[in-house]
Amino acid sequence: MTDHPAQSFVRTDLVPERPAPITTTGFFAFLRTRLLNSPGNVLLTVVGVVLLWFIIVPTIRFLLVDAVWEGTDRTSCLAADAGQSIGACWPFVQAKITQFIYGFYPEPERWRVNLTFLLAAVLLLPLLVPRLPAKGLNAGVFFIAFPVVAFFLLHGGGVSGFGVKWTAGFLSSFADGLGNVGQQLATSGEGSGVGPVLQLTGHAVAWIGDVVNFLAWPLVRLRDGLQNSDQPVWYDFACTAVSVSLLLFLLNGAFRTGWRTLLTSLMAFLCAGAVMAVMHLDRGGLPVVDTRLWGGLLVTLVVSVTGIVSSIPVGIALALGRRATIPLIRIFSVAFIEFWRGVPLITVLFFATYMLPLFLPGDFTVDGLVRVLIGIALFAGAYNAEVIRGGLAAIPRGQAEAANALGLSYWKTTGLIVMPQALRHVIPGLVNSFIALFKDTSLVSIVALFDLLGSLRATFADPTWATPTTLFTGFAFTGIIYFVFCFGMSRYSLFVEHRLNPDRQS
Repeated sequence: MTDHPAQSFVRTDLVPERPAPITTTGFFAFLRTRLLNSPGNVLLTVVGVVLLWFIIVPTIRFLLVDAVWEGTDRTSCLAADAGQSIGACWPFVQAKITQFIYGFYPEPERWRVNLTFLLAAVLLLPLLVPRLPAKGLNAGVFFIAFPVVAFFLLHGGGVSGFGVKWTAGFLSSFADGLGNVGQQLATSGEGSGVGPVLQLTGHAVAWIGDVVNFLAWPLVRLRDGLQNSDQPVWYDFACTAVSVSLLLFLLNGAFRTGWRTLLTSLMAFLCAGAVMAVMHLDRGGLPVVDTRLWGGLLVTLVVSVTGIVSSIPVGIALALGRRATIPLIRIFSVAFIEFWRGVPLITVLFFATYMLPLFLPGDFTVDGLVRVLIGIALFAGAYNAEVIRGGLAAIPRGQAEAANALGLSYWKTTGLIVMPQALRHVIPGLVNSFIALFKDTSLVSIVALFDLLGSLRATFADPTWATPTTLFTGFAFTGIIYFVFCFGMSRYSLFVEHRLNPDRQS
């Protein structure tokens, strides 16, 4: 038996050192792993750097390096020598900045625009910060009370018919219009082949007008009584407050669960009355500034914010209507969505501006800016409806079935369970529509409304600042403004999307 030397399991020499791991963080690691990790990426990186060099460097030179910063007229922005390079003419922007913001709004009344912007910022910023309390009250003031205050601040004027008088006048005009249309149809049907059909339709339309007139009779009598009183505005305001509060009280459960709604409505009307008294709306209010004098950033923000806010409820209603089980509601929603998505926005603006008054009854008129706002709200609502419908389709049916098993109604299931999840899924799509709508507001200049770009083009007609670089400077300035607003909406949507993501790390 051979004796083997004893084997030792204790290492007598050191293990050779391994190379250090490759750094995967930092600027140089990013270059090595993302931009220079293959021949193809190296080529694309070089091409991208060259393109950026030929785009960014001339832009910086034009906007900052070779730019003119001081001057009083066009001579300061003209080259002294033939070979001299002149950049952006910023004195032109400084001279026209008020027109870019206010348009042709009267200068003594521009404090009203500034106050409106300040109120909007004070109410909007707390609404965007998640940690701040009283979100419900803040949202109610911003979405309900602020538009009314902003209207009387910007437009001016007083309150001649707060609710009862306006409603009675509208219903009376509508009934008279239906009666005239019915009479014309019945008359045009005489002696023709389709005469019986036209006469029957005309009598039916006239009968509907008589029904509307009969239903409006109590309001008309109340309006006549208010006009004979000493203070018709305040009596009209009180009648409107009582009527609306009682209606909300009945719709929210009456004596069982409607007391809170009744008190909230009365408090809201009380605050509205205080605002009316402070702004002297019962005595004419502020001087009237016609919307044709509005312009610049003011019109851009009014049109875009109103369109964004009003298109959301329109889109939600249409999305729910398209998924409804009632055929009439579903067909109407589908037809509405496909019609408004099938026409360009320019056509919508022309229709709302020049053809909408033809469908209004009697002497009832609508301001030109309001017509544009209605058209944009319906146009954007049709697009948002499809975005929201995609979010509704992403919610499993088990969510609604579980809510039904717990005894929740359709509206509670939709409002508390299904719709919040659907809106969370479609935040990128909705914000994309909002950004597109904000940029599409430049089309309102076609219907004689001077938004930011419209005001910019109007300033080009001033010979005092007619230089080769004025055009590029103006468009660069407005482009920066549009980019700031759109980029802000994009970044905030990413923040909201990350915060509402159920899988995020706390």
